[in-house]
Amino acid sequence: MAAKVDLKTSIDWKEAKAFLKGLSDKQREEHYFCRDFISLKKIPTWEDTEAKEAAGKEAQSRYEVDKALNEKISLFRGDITKLQVDAIVNAANSSLMGGGGVDGCTHRAAGHLLKEECRTLRRCETGKAKITGGYRLPAKYVIHTVGPIAQGDPSPSQVQELRSCYLNSLQLVLDHGIRSVAFPCISTGVFGYPSEAAAEVVLETLRGWLGEHKDKVDRLVICVFLEKDEKIYRKLLPHFFPLA
Repeated sequence: MAAKVDLKTSIDWKEAKAFLKGLSDKQREEHYFCRDFISLKKIPTWEDTEAKEAAGKEAQSRYEVDKALNEKISLFRGDITKLQVDAIVNAANSSLMGGGGVDGCTHRAAGHLLKEECRTLRRCETGKAKITGGYRLPAKYVIHTVGPIAQGDPSPSQVQELRSCYLNSLQLVLDHGIRSVAFPCISTGVFGYPSEAAAEVVLETLRGWLGEHKDKVDRLVICVFLEKDEKIYRKLLPHFFPLA
């Protein structure tokens, strides 16, 4: 194992990354920015969610019931930076240098070393995704993706760019052997993408991807922060992941 590194004061992101890689999951906990982290086992699957009975009765779905897929997806409302999953996705801007919303929260929680590694990545195009270490986050990795700016009804190209954010992030999940990943609501904040239209794209994309790769992951977590987004996903999830 690499020599002990203080993540608060270190200026070498490569050294810090190597140090963290040598730690067990339990040892990493002492370096988290928070103590009230949320482990994956505390996040219910869609199959186990309290909305199961009502959702199953209400929805008309174009998909068949698939219990295995329903156990791979979760809806969670809370702070994505506190999730102890293999990776969280950051709704970044093209500079990758931090910003507002989820982007700013992710950078503050991970600490200054995240920005130092991001600096080496030299920007990210809309719809693309890049990966870094998680540093002081409970998540081991951060996948940075840049969503489209859509003020009003999204164009077909913006729909495709949003879909690409998720697909390119999921490709990095496969490439790095990541088993659990949490997604925020990409582009629906200051980027202006309508929340319900975004949720439709997200759920169709995740359902299709899981249909091909369900054995490669343990969980995909849709992490929302606002009550209105939670309501949207609770309404739409049964259409894509029917329970009964």
